[in-house]
Amino acid sequence: MRYEMEELVPIVAKLAKRYTSGESTSITYEKAQQLMEAVLYSIHEGEGEEQFSLIENSELSAWKAYEIGVKCLEEKTKYTLSLYNEVMIHFCSYENKCLYDTVAKGLPEFFKWYDFKYEPQNTILTLDYPVLTENTEHTGIDKIYDYVLCIQQEQKFLNRFSPEYVARALSKYNSEYRIAIDNICEIFLMNLICHILAGKDIENLEFDLDEYKRMEEMIQKEDLDTLREKLKSVIGVIIQKYYENDQQLKEYLSHAVDNISVRLKLAADNENLANIF
Repeated sequence: MRYEMEELVPIVAKLAKRYTSGESTSITYEKAQQLMEAVLYSIHEGEGEEQFSLIENSELSAWKAYEIGVKCLEEKTKYTLSLYNEVMIHFCSYENKCLYDTVAKGLPEFFKWYDFKYEPQNTILTLDYPVLTENTEHTGIDKIYDYVLCIQQEQKFLNRFSPEYVARALSKYNSEYRIAIDNICEIFLMNLICHILAGKDIENLEFDLDEYKRMEEMIQKEDLDTLREKLKSVIGVIIQKYYENDQQLKEYLSHAVDNISVRLKLAADNENLANIF
């Protein structure tokens, strides 16, 4: 942030006057702090978001940078809402309560109450359903935008198969998956990876004992780092075969490799793979 405090305080004062509808500039310390955070967030949005930024002149005044930042926030909020609406056209929660409550019930409340003018830094929601990748530094619309993009990739991945098939795979992993706070995309991906490792028809959910044994022996021979690389290659096969080589989806799913490789390695080393799927 290249602006000094003496350039930012007058912006907060103007914002306070707008906030009180011109009746007073006297506000609590907490509200002044909130408005200062709003100003900083707005300027940062204008400077840092390449896709939405309109700032080209590095000599802009703090006030002008703030105004442009607010415009960026408004546009990003509208864009994120339109993206969310597109996702919801074919949205399926697969009866997972956490996913449904967060996406179908929670996110509309964000768009209903989000205030990009006076409190753009407020994420409002806790986003209980865990996605595969998360920027913990982001807040407000930046966090929600990232989150909706993740949900978009997950729905694209899961919607390739029938809801019944996905639900059966999830239930095979955990009969109580409907109330679990787990990323169902990661669980289903692990199922597909096991199919590829076993050379098994992906439409057949059941593994026989020989297939479990073959997978266990294969995984036992690999150290964790080598297994990770193997799983990345398997994801590449899945993406090429079933998703028209969608590289964005491949990149997103690759965030699950660490967790999946550890789960499979522990299970195989303990000859317990049959209890995963």
